[in-house]
Amino acid sequence: MAETNGGVARDEFDRQLTEAEPPAHWPAVVRALFFVEQGDWQRAHDIVEHADSRLIRWVHAHLHRWEGDHGNAAYWYRRADRPVSSVSLDDERALLRDTVLPVAGGSPR
Repeated sequence: MAETNGGVARDEFDRQLTEAEPPAHWPAVVRALFFVEQGDWQRAHDIVEHADSRLIRWVHAHLHRWEGDHGNAAYWYRRADRPVSSVSLDDERALLRDTVLPVAGGSPR
Protein backbone atom coordinates (compact mmCIF):
# COMPACT_ATOMS: atom_id res chain seq x y z
CA MET A 1 0.00 0.00 0.00
CA ALA A 2 1.46 3.35 -1.04
CA GLU A 3 2.00 5.95 1.63
CA THR A 4 0.33 9.27 1.19
CA ASN A 5 0.81 12.80 2.38
CA GLY A 6 -2.97 13.28 2.34
CA GLY A 7 -2.75 15.69 -0.56
CA VAL A 8 -0.95 18.31 1.52
CA ALA A 9 0.83 20.66 -0.88
CA ARG A 10 4.22 22.05 0.00
CA ASP A 11 3.01 25.65 -0.13
CA GLU A 12 0.12 24.79 2.21
CA PHE A 13 2.60 23.12 4.58
CA ASP A 14 4.92 26.14 4.47
CA ARG A 15 2.06 28.56 5.23
CA GLN A 16 0.94 26.42 8.15
CA LEU A 17 4.40 26.59 9.77
CA THR A 18 3.51 30.05 11.09
CA GLU A 19 0.79 28.43 13.22
CA ALA A 20 1.22 26.61 16.52
CA GLU A 21 -0.49 23.40 15.35
CA PRO A 22 -0.84 21.50 12.10
CA PRO A 23 -4.37 20.68 10.93
CA ALA A 24 -5.66 17.60 12.73
CA HIS A 25 -6.72 15.99 9.44
CA TRP A 26 -3.15 15.90 8.10
CA PRO A 27 -1.59 12.43 8.09
CA ALA A 28 0.71 11.57 10.99
CA VAL A 29 3.87 11.78 8.87
CA VAL A 30 3.04 15.33 7.76
CA ARG A 31 2.11 16.42 11.30
CA ALA A 32 5.37 14.93 12.63
CA LEU A 33 7.35 16.70 9.91
CA PHE A 34 5.56 19.95 10.88
CA PHE A 35 6.95 19.67 14.42
CA VAL A 36 10.40 18.64 13.12
CA GLU A 37 10.43 21.82 11.03
CA GLN A 38 9.41 23.84 14.09
CA GLY A 39 12.21 22.30 16.16
CA ASP A 40 9.83 20.54 18.56
CA TRP A 41 11.46 17.13 19.03
CA GLN A 42 9.05 15.95 21.73
CA ARG A 43 5.84 16.70 19.84
CA ALA A 44 7.22 15.08 16.68
CA HIS A 45 8.25 12.02 18.69
CA ASP A 46 4.83 11.82 20.36
CA ILE A 47 3.33 11.41 16.88
CA VAL A 48 5.81 8.92 15.44
CA GLU A 49 5.71 6.60 18.42
CA HIS A 50 1.95 6.11 17.90
CA ALA A 51 1.94 5.62 14.13
CA ASP A 52 3.69 3.28 11.75
CA SER A 53 4.71 3.47 8.11
CA ARG A 54 7.99 3.41 6.25
CA LEU A 55 8.12 7.23 6.23
CA ILE A 56 7.13 7.48 9.90
CA ARG A 57 9.97 5.08 10.76
CA TRP A 58 12.38 7.30 8.82
CA VAL A 59 11.19 10.39 10.73
CA HIS A 60 11.55 8.36 13.94
CA ALA A 61 15.15 7.51 12.99
CA HIS A 62 15.88 11.15 12.22
CA LEU A 63 14.52 12.22 15.60
CA HIS A 64 16.76 9.80 17.49
CA ARG A 65 19.74 10.90 15.42
CA TRP A 66 18.84 14.52 16.25
CA GLU A 67 18.85 13.76 19.98
CA GLY A 68 22.17 11.94 19.68
CA ASP A 69 20.82 8.42 20.37
CA HIS A 70 22.64 6.81 17.46
CA GLY A 71 21.91 3.21 18.46
CA ASN A 72 18.17 3.84 18.54
CA ALA A 73 18.43 5.84 15.31
CA ALA A 74 20.17 2.91 13.61
CA TYR A 75 17.35 0.60 14.73
CA TRP A 76 14.72 2.91 13.17
CA TYR A 77 16.71 3.36 9.95
CA ARG A 78 16.76 -0.45 9.62
CA ARG A 79 13.00 -0.57 10.26
CA ALA A 80 12.55 2.12 7.58
CA ASP A 81 14.68 0.10 5.12
CA ARG A 82 17.12 3.00 4.86
CA PRO A 83 20.85 3.26 5.45
CA VAL A 84 21.90 5.27 8.49
CA SER A 85 22.11 8.85 7.31
CA SER A 86 25.55 10.38 6.99
CA VAL A 87 24.44 13.82 5.79
CA SER A 88 23.87 16.77 8.10
CA LEU A 89 20.63 16.90 10.05
CA ASP A 90 19.55 19.91 7.97
CA ASP A 91 20.22 18.04 4.73
CA GLU A 92 18.31 15.00 5.97
CA ARG A 93 15.39 17.23 6.98
CA ALA A 94 15.38 18.71 3.48
CA LEU A 95 15.34 15.18 2.01
CA LEU A 96 12.49 14.18 4.32
CA ARG A 97 10.57 17.28 3.28
CA ASP A 98 11.20 16.60 -0.42
CA THR A 99 10.09 13.00 0.02
CA VAL A 100 6.96 13.64 2.08
CA LEU A 101 5.97 16.87 0.29
CA PRO A 102 7.19 16.56 -3.27
CA VAL A 103 7.13 19.61 -5.51
CA ALA A 104 4.52 19.80 -8.27
CA GLY A 105 2.00 17.49 -6.64
CA GLY A 106 3.93 14.24 -7.02
CA SER A 107 3.22 11.46 -4.57
CA PRO A 108 5.58 10.59 -1.71
CA ARG A 109 8.41 8.18 -2.57
